[in-house]
Parts: sequence; C-alpha cells; structure tokens
Amino acid sequence: MRTIEIFDTTLRDGEQSPGVNISTNEKVEIALQLEKLGVTRIEAGFAAASPGDQKSVAEVAKRVKNSTIVSLARAVKDDMDKAYEALRNAQNASLHVFLATSPIHRQYKLNMSKEQVLERAVEAVTYAKKYFSEVQFSAEDAARTEIDFLAQVVEAVIKAGATTVNIPDTVGYMTPIQYGQIFSDLRRMVPAAEGIRLSCHCHDDLGMAVANSLAAVEAGATQVEGTINGIGERAGNAALEEVALALETRKDYYQATTNLTLKEIARTSQLVSRLTGMIVPGNKAVVGANAFAHESGIHQDGVLKEVTTYEIIRPESVGFKSNKLVLGKHSGRHAFKEKLIELGYHLEQEEVNTAFAAFKVLCDKKKEISDDDILALVDTKMVKGQEAFQLESVQLSYGNISVPTASVRLLRADGSAVEEAAIGNGSVDSIYKAIDRATGEDVTLVDYKILSVTQGKDALGEVFVRLQQGDLTVTGRGVSTDVLEASAIAYVRAINKILERRGEAVPVGIG
Repeated sequence: MRTIEIFDTTLRDGEQSPGVNISTNEKVEIALQLEKLGVTRIEAGFAAASPGDQKSVAEVAKRVKNSTIVSLARAVKDDMDKAYEALRNAQNASLHVFLATSPIHRQYKLNMSKEQVLERAVEAVTYAKKYFSEVQFSAEDAARTEIDFLAQVVEAVIKAGATTVNIPDTVGYMTPIQYGQIFSDLRRMVPAAEGIRLSCHCHDDLGMAVANSLAAVEAGATQVEGTINGIGERAGNAALEEVALALETRKDYYQATTNLTLKEIARTSQLVSRLTGMIVPGNKAVVGANAFAHESGIHQDGVLKEVTTYEIIRPESVGFKSNKLVLGKHSGRHAFKEKLIELGYHLEQEEVNTAFAAFKVLCDKKKEISDDDILALVDTKMVKGQEAFQLESVQLSYGNISVPTASVRLLRADGSAVEEAAIGNGSVDSIYKAIDRATGEDVTLVDYKILSVTQGKDALGEVFVRLQQGDLTVTGRGVSTDVLEASAIAYVRAINKILERRGEAVPVGIG
C-alpha cells in the first residue's frame, strides 16, 4: 500500500480565485487547520508577489511545526531570495520554483527557445539549492509540452538537485488516460524519476481535475497537489478532500492512501469556505450539505434497513456530527473553551474571552446554540489588529410606501466616531450608501450573498459581500441574527480590508 503525500495550495492557488483575498491572520488559521488535517506540505503563498504575501508566508512559517511550509517563486533569483527570507524561521521549509515549458508558453509568454528554457530551469534549481535542501520544480503547462522535451527538463532538474518534480495540467486540458500516460512515459524515459517525488497538479476547466489526479496516482505519481473545496483560478483545482476519500474508499483498487486525518475534513472545508467567502455547493462531493442526505423514499427505506445500500462514506468519517446542540446560556467559560478546541480553534486567552462574551450575547437572542452557530460566531471575531472602522450602530426607517433611510455610527481606530445617513433603493442599499459616506470610500459592490447558518426563526444570518476599488477586490463577512446588521458588518469589514491592502502590489499568479 503506497502512501500519497498531499501538497495543499489553498493559501496560494486558492487565493487566486477571483475576489478572494485572505488576510495574514486568516492564512495562519487555515494553515494551522491544514496541519491538524495532516497535510504534508502547505504552500503558504508567493513571497515575491507583494509585501503582504511575504509577511503571510513568514507568519505561517513561524506558527506551523509539523508540515513543510513552501513558497512559490519564479525562476528568478530575486523571487527565490524573498522566499528564503520569508521561510528562514520555518521548522521545515521548501521552495517551489516554476518555469513554463509548453510551445505556446515558450513562444508567446517567455519568448524563449527550448535550449533557453532548459538552461533557465537548471540555473533556478541550482540557485535554490543554496538555500533549501528540498526544492520542487514545476514545468508550467507540462501537460501540453512535447513529451521528449518534458523528459529532458525533468532529467536536467533532477540532476541539478530537485527533490520533487511537478507535472501540472495548468489549463485543465487533459483527459485521465492522457494525463496518466505522461507519468508512465516520464517514469520510463527518466529512470532518475524513481528517486524523487513525482507530483501532479490539476485544474478543473473541463471538470476532470480529481479524475486526472487519480489517473496520475495510478501511473506512479507520489504526491497530489490541490486545494480544499477545489477553489482556485477559473474553474478551480483538484479538490483534495475528494482525492483523499477516493483513495480511502477505493483502497482495493488504487492500492494507495494518504496520511490525512479524515475526520478533520469537514472542519477544514467549513473554515476555508467562511474565510474565503466561497460557498460550498450543496451537491459538492464529500463536504456538500447534501452529500449524505437522502430524500428519495426508496433511498431512505434502504438506508434505514442497511446504511451501505446507498452510503459508501459515513458522515462521521469526515467529521460531520448529527448532534449539534451542545452549549447554552448556562454554559461556563471552561466548557466554551473546550468546545473551541474540539472545533479546531487555536485561540489565545484574550481571544477566548472576546468570543465567550459574544457567545453570551447570542445566547440571549437564540434559544438553541449549535456547533454551526459557534463556528460562525467565532470566525467573525477572528479579526486581529486595529481596524480602521468598526460598526457601533445602524438604524433603519423603512415602509412599503416610504423611502428607506439608514443612519450608521462608525468608530474610527483612534476612538472617534462618525455618523452619516442616506436614502437608497432598499434597506441594504441605504445602509451601504451611509457607510460609503461615513468612510469616504468609493467602492463597487460586486457580489452580495445571504446564508442561513442554522435553522429556525432565530437562525444566524451570514452575509458575504465582495467589493471592488480599482484593481483591489476583497470580501467581507458578517454574522448576526439580524441580516441587516450582518450586511452592515460585512460591508465595513470589506472596506477595512481595502484600506489595509491599498498600495500593495497585485499578486502574481500561475497555474
């Protein structure tokens, strides 16, 4: 039984999803959960992309101890120098250097010949080895590269010291049989490939990222790259939870497994969804809300008689629980803290105190408190550092024959307050126009979503907004039993992110 190593790129490739911008503190929180999940390697970011990205990589490198922390870099010395600076405090560090190899990339993007690409690849790996014992080389768009030339590149970078070679399907073009054949051919043509990790990295443009990744495993790949929930550029990347469950459930066929702690999958999926604002579809495999639901009478009857008639995965195996009602207004701080640990949080005492105070307020508004309530509540309290604005109050005047009018009071970082009012086409529109006036920011609302966190008339409402200002696109999240208050909180938080990130370089992305 082979063990397949997992390389998670949620914090880098996943963040390249349009509209996703994860703060440093949020990246650390996700990384710690990925460590708990058992991920072998975590790509914390692209250190050379911006000062913010370099800071995020450095913070993740300081906090995570059991997983190898990786930074992406182009085949450029300055990129590799910045990656080294960001990773120098990591307990286990690795560099991921990439260079495109396909004819279309050589001609139109790089304007380089085969010989120049080969020379640059070897130079990059040789330079990286000065800093790192572990170096991964990715032949960007490898799947559309001539197999003879790809074999040449793979052989050359292994000789230069690469310990992992990644063969990405950067544009999601391959079929499973074609992609698997590339790995079979490389193992045959490059004998040295047996002594290193051979990695697959698949995009989902044609909906085959997971199938292609599994085909690569069948053909001898020893590492799978992907993201939680399959997020990423365009149609996204291979969903790691799907790959892991396919290998676990069909060990009889693949003869391979991972070292992931599968019971952490649900928690990891929910955390990534909340912090990125990318909602998991109900019919998503493994982690969707309907993944273990049975509505058909025939299916229900079968499951009641014998669960395996219609269920090949038990919900408990990936961390879903049936009993979610655990805490109430009489619960103490100690029980609350233990529940946070059970849910996977890593909070300082001051943060526990802040979350507990908010929990008690929620208990006065809601009769029953579930795990989902606590997850949503605590995630909204995870904002660290001083924010430019905080919502103190929102008032709304609305009637079906009157013009909606909203007034807001915001607190600035220095403690001073600003109040503004505005009319709008609806309640949310008037609130947002008032906030625009109060902050003095000119932004465009690109997306607005409301979700119910739990059930019942007193359910928590979770609001996601996506704002754009120039080249910056950010998300904000708010939670409250009042969806209008949640809407205001989400909008203010998104504006705070714009103020925080304004002036930073736009991150560079690859496939």
